[in-house]
Amino acid sequence: MMRGRVSTWNLRDTHMADTLDALRVHLAATRTEAAGPPKIVVWAHNSHVGDARATSLGRVGELTLGQLVRERARDPRAVAIVGFTTFSGTVAAADDWGEPVRRMRVREALPDSYEALFHAVGVPRFFLDLRDLGEAAGALREPRLERAIGVVYRPDTERESHYLEASLPAQLDAVIHVDETRAVEPLERQAGWDRTELPATYPDAV
Repeated sequence: MMRGRVSTWNLRDTHMADTLDALRVHLAATRTEAAGPPKIVVWAHNSHVGDARATSLGRVGELTLGQLVRERARDPRAVAIVGFTTFSGTVAAADDWGEPVRRMRVREALPDSYEALFHAVGVPRFFLDLRDLGEAAGALREPRLERAIGVVYRPDTERESHYLEASLPAQLDAVIHVDETRAVEPLERQAGWDRTELPATYPDAV
């Protein structure tokens, strides 16, 4: 399940979608008809909730929870996929699978990415509905790099490890951009929590 092959990734996200379907059926069975169908909120990384068909990962056969939910929905309007982006800041992640969580500094986004485009707007944080953009959607539909940080963050190989090509309006229904993010604080900090906090001048000064 933790290996980097497309088949294991697809197994994980298909299991997520199947679990979500089972939860929806269970909740529907326990509600009165007057209450209507259940509403479910799923919190996951962009790489899972975004529609893989709008990314370079989809072109190599990867699928995602967001894609499967859209495909399985009787009414596509019943699904809303919201993603999060950031230009810089800190993140709680591990160096590798099975390693302890640390607070790491996030490198500034690459110049040709969606994150850099949103940074150039000059607004610290904003919500953007990608379903009603009008003429502005044209520029956003052009494929750009998009950063994906999950359980693992490898700043030393960031371009190869954490960027994919995407068409944001097809991948997501909306995006929340926080220009400088702050890592989630764990209730119990493990040893080394601050050890990988890099100075802003990294890698030129350590």
